[in-house]
Amino acid sequence: MKLRILRLGFLLALCVSVVNAFSIDREAFTFVSYDLNVRTEPEQQRLAVRGKIVLRNDSSTPQKVAVLQISSSLDWRVVKAGDKPLQFVSQTYTSDIDHTGALSEAIVTLPQTIPPKSTVELEIAYEGVITLDATRLTRLGTPTAQANSSDWDQISTKFTAVRGAGYVAWYPIATEAASLSEAPDLFEVLGRWKMRQMASTMHLEVTVPIVEDEEKPELMVNATACPAAHEAGHQFLADCNYRSLGLIVPTFVIANYEADDRPTIDVHYLRGHDASANTYANAAEKVVPLITDWFVAPRSKAETADLNDASAAPFESGSFLLMPLLTPQTGTDPKLAGLVAAHQLTHAAFSSPRPWINEGLAHFAQALYLENARGRQAALDYMGLHRSAFAGTEGGIQKQTTPPRSEDEINRSLVNTYDEERYRSKAMFVWWMLRDMVGDQGLKKVIASYRAEQDKEPSYMPRLIQAQTQRDLEWFFDDWVYRDRGLPDFKVESVFPRKTLKEAYMLTITVANLGTAGAEVPLTVKSGKGETTKRIEVRAKSKTVIRMEVSALPAEVVVNDGSVPESDTTNNVFKVEAGDAAK
Repeated sequence: MKLRILRLGFLLALCVSVVNAFSIDREAFTFVSYDLNVRTEPEQQRLAVRGKIVLRNDSSTPQKVAVLQISSSLDWRVVKAGDKPLQFVSQTYTSDIDHTGALSEAIVTLPQTIPPKSTVELEIAYEGVITLDATRLTRLGTPTAQANSSDWDQISTKFTAVRGAGYVAWYPIATEAASLSEAPDLFEVLGRWKMRQMASTMHLEVTVPIVEDEEKPELMVNATACPAAHEAGHQFLADCNYRSLGLIVPTFVIANYEADDRPTIDVHYLRGHDASANTYANAAEKVVPLITDWFVAPRSKAETADLNDASAAPFESGSFLLMPLLTPQTGTDPKLAGLVAAHQLTHAAFSSPRPWINEGLAHFAQALYLENARGRQAALDYMGLHRSAFAGTEGGIQKQTTPPRSEDEINRSLVNTYDEERYRSKAMFVWWMLRDMVGDQGLKKVIASYRAEQDKEPSYMPRLIQAQTQRDLEWFFDDWVYRDRGLPDFKVESVFPRKTLKEAYMLTITVANLGTAGAEVPLTVKSGKGETTKRIEVRAKSKTVIRMEVSALPAEVVVNDGSVPESDTTNNVFKVEAGDAAK
């Protein structure tokens, strides 16, 4: 009987444990600050971390349990509070937020219940290896070589490069499971993490042992404040600080670099890649005047570091860029190098906590670069390549005749989306359309007056635009930024030409918008004597009638030049026949 009671007690305890595990709120705590000592040992591919973290309960209920997650290739050693060891259960938690496809999760019983908005400080220690591991990609069927060129993070004697959350959880995080097999899932989980960490800080001391009689490597950390690594005894030491983990993904690199040092950019390259590094540095210097004109002179020096795999996927975090220099797609092609540099230098000059502003303007700067180098059409062609990222392929778009569901409008809006393609590509179009509406000088004034610390609500940017340009564009922001209304669908419905006494023609043109979002769009009248363009505003599900006087009977009337993304462009041209002219 006693044995049965013991077994029943064990089963009840197990059931309670399982229920508790399922009821854990993994995103209850925000990691307010990190103070970590990170020791790397390239010879053994090992990482050892000691330090302190401060957690704040941002849920609406008191919390007795905290979840700490690191890469599954690392092991928890100690979790303390006030010098007293805390009980914790360590388990493997499947999640593609780490390159191994899993996390080593510590479920920690806190010394006391933490009320909402209260904090707790924990002392932690963990260690393990970080090797080349693309499990999260290969288990989806991605070829090994391609997977390794995407998840290239590793610690090794020849080359070390390790990115943070979303790639390798080498510092503690806490998120719900993320899956690459469900397209938006990883972006949503990672996006929530970044938003929660927007005001979080990190202090790092990174040490790398020096092997005698070997070439001394360079240690790079992409912190917002990080004095150059220096030699201390038989190790390199870097003392670094991050001011916002929502904007920067903590990353460190160790390699035998040489450097091409310029006033606004440092290009760190591997042996034999000096020509490519020089090409990229030259291209970056040529872009600086354009970036300074639109934004300001770069506030900090941009840093570019070479990757040792020519097919490796580039990575950016703020103005820190990791990319293979010895490829035609980057450093060896001056035109493409300038395009990449425009994006990187924009981040060095301008920063916003809102992804659609921060990344959208960096992509907008790339379009400006192409316009400056090869004309407006080159910029529009480049933007057109990004259109499919949020509107589907040209041939596969299904014309949208009804508004999206209200929840989709909000969740997929630029102010809320976690989808990188949307807050990069769609936002680029939004900034280009704003520029066309308020003019170059107007938008430059808006950008110059922007203050990231004052951007506390979504209406901040339209208020700036109204103050600087005297244009109320609330309707535009409601269709394109606050909500995802879909896309416009412009149609030149009719053109009625009437000959005037001046031997000219007065055109009455009706443009309909069959789509679910409004926009201001260019309308061009083409004839044998040239072109005349005016801008018209056509709200969703409405029509606009405009009169234009031209010197000759037009051959055709075209609405939109590609600057406004549409769901259907097949009805943008109206052919005018000679018999259409009224006497």
